[in-house]
Amino acid sequence: MACAAGKETPQDVVKAAEWLKKSAEQGNAAAQFNLAVFYAQGVGVTNDFAEAARWFRKAADQKDAAAQYNLGVLHANGAGVPADLAEAAKWYRLAAEGGDRPAQLALAQACATGQGVEKDLAEAYLWLSVAAAVGSSEADAARDGLLEAMKPEQITEGRQRHARRGDKEDQYNLGLAYAMGDNVKQDLATAVKWFRDAATQGHPEAQLKLGLAYTEARGVTNDFAEAARWLRLAAEQGHIKAQYHLGSAHADGRGVAQDFAEAAKWYRKAAEQGVAPAQSGLGLLYAKGQGVKQDFVEALNWFRKAAAQDDVNAQANLGILYARGQGVTPDASEAVNWFRKAADRGNAQAQYHLGNAHAAGRGVPKDFAEAARWFLKAATQGDVPAQVNLGSAYSEGQGVPRNYAEAAKWFRLAADKGDARAQYNLGLAAENGQGMERNPTEAFKWFRAAADRGVTDAQVKLGTAYAQGFGTLQDFTEAAKWFLKAAAQGDRVAQFNLGLLHEQGRGVVKESAEARMWYRKAAEQGHTKAQYHLGYAYTIGSTANFEEAARWLRKAAEQGETAAQFSLGVLCDTGRGVKQDFAEAAKWYRAAGEHGHIQAQLNLANLYDAGQGVEKNVTEAAKWYRKAAEQGDPQAEYAIGTCYADGEGVPQDLVEACKWVTLAAAHGNKDAATFKESLEKKLTPEQKAKAQQLADAALAATAKK
Repeated sequence: MACAAGKETPQDVVKAAEWLKKSAEQGNAAAQFNLAVFYAQGVGVTNDFAEAARWFRKAADQKDAAAQYNLGVLHANGAGVPADLAEAAKWYRLAAEGGDRPAQLALAQACATGQGVEKDLAEAYLWLSVAAAVGSSEADAARDGLLEAMKPEQITEGRQRHARRGDKEDQYNLGLAYAMGDNVKQDLATAVKWFRDAATQGHPEAQLKLGLAYTEARGVTNDFAEAARWLRLAAEQGHIKAQYHLGSAHADGRGVAQDFAEAAKWYRKAAEQGVAPAQSGLGLLYAKGQGVKQDFVEALNWFRKAAAQDDVNAQANLGILYARGQGVTPDASEAVNWFRKAADRGNAQAQYHLGNAHAAGRGVPKDFAEAARWFLKAATQGDVPAQVNLGSAYSEGQGVPRNYAEAAKWFRLAADKGDARAQYNLGLAAENGQGMERNPTEAFKWFRAAADRGVTDAQVKLGTAYAQGFGTLQDFTEAAKWFLKAAAQGDRVAQFNLGLLHEQGRGVVKESAEARMWYRKAAEQGHTKAQYHLGYAYTIGSTANFEEAARWLRKAAEQGETAAQFSLGVLCDTGRGVKQDFAEAAKWYRAAGEHGHIQAQLNLANLYDAGQGVEKNVTEAAKWYRKAAEQGDPQAEYAIGTCYADGEGVPQDLVEACKWVTLAAAHGNKDAATFKESLEKKLTPEQKAKAQQLADAALAATAKK
């Protein structure tokens, strides 16, 4: 084309046409195309559309796309060839397939109007999309207009055709359509197929959707590692939502190694671009000091940003910071304000905390019914702490009618999810038959589960179960093991029980020093039985110390420990460890006697009989002898018998006297047996029979009991 362009020789289009013809006749497709253009425009040759058509055809047959398009134009306009829209469309299609943009536009127009081809808006969409994809603004505008005229199913068909040609945007759009059932039958597997096609071509939104599909097992088998791979590809392209989800995967260790620093990195990228869940997630890392240095002020900052965008998790966490005074001045009312915002929108964590606020009267008036209402909302959503608290509310009748069955139901839901408090409470329910049948085996199972999670009360219960053979085989060694676990955590009941085992040599070596050590630990925490046992331990053996004994016995006695009251009374009575004081002895004997302590009752009677520490009073003495006698004490039975025989403190009644000495003799009192013989000599046969009858009835009642 040097002649035509005049670059190296003077311009001479006629000469150029001659040379083009020579080359064209030798089969050069480019020359054939250019010669056709000369004929069509009358350049260097006489204008001749028929000749133009002939040369376009030759080039077109050699797959010259521009020639194919121009040949289509001539057929469409009947220039040099008979007008034939079908033939025009045929050549447009060939050119369009060859990448000719004008042909793609022309073919789209033909399909849209049904000129030369059957009207097919989906096919028109396809070719406009193909042209738009390579930068044709004209095609892009035409497609927007076309979409307004298309029915939804035509749009879907057009996208499918374009997607099958490899267009990642329409592959993604199809994925969305199948995922949502938008104008197609919902098919998650097909959605994943299209997302994968687009994602493989680097479409970041498709990579996100594919990652989420693997996370949520939507259309594919759950695979967190595969999810993380696709999320990372999208995140590395700057997709902010993918950055958030990748941060979440690192925070939870889903599909990747748990790495809070990496989580913080990705959360921050998304958070700085305004992604509310990422801001909330980053705030939580600062609050916990995970992956970043703990900084409640920074946590507050990020929670505020997310809460301003109505992120419910951030609102709930803001409430927690205000409630605890972390990063901000404690403000129970402000905490409740944030809890309520999130709770009203269904956030289970906030509902649980709002329930706690109402239960404790923090920031709101104390209201157990309102607390239970919020616990129920959270518990129904599966919030485990709320399920435990709701169970407790039903168990205690706080804010709801007491209902042990309902309590057990909520405890079980939480226990099945591994909550140790719920497991312990469910064990108590099974142990006591509250809300379910009493079941020692079931109780043992739940105590064991809670004990394994470090609940000291459960460890004590488990130790007790092994010691008593409750729900399991009796095993003192195992009992000692669990008591030791709880004792090491400072539990005074476990410490006391461990002292008992060492004192008795059950499951452990019998060792009084070890027993005393554990008694002391429990006693120093106010355990009354431990105080008594420690005090009693100081009264025996080569290391006896009555002063120390009196000190510990007094502590227990003052807290109502009956055995300690009696033992302290003995020390006061005998003057060991304390100054002898019969009045003080009588005081403690009375305290123990009123709780049914037999020896205390007998000793108090003796003091009244002797007038020691109290004014001599045979009536009062007889009263206390009788209390002890009615519990089967042979010495007291003999004493009250003599009272009735002599009429001391009671009206004289030889039959009643004979009854009591008969009982005393039956219980092994030799003095009573001797006294009975002399007493019976004073009775008529009928009286003797009556006394024996009364004694036999008493013995039978005792045996039955």
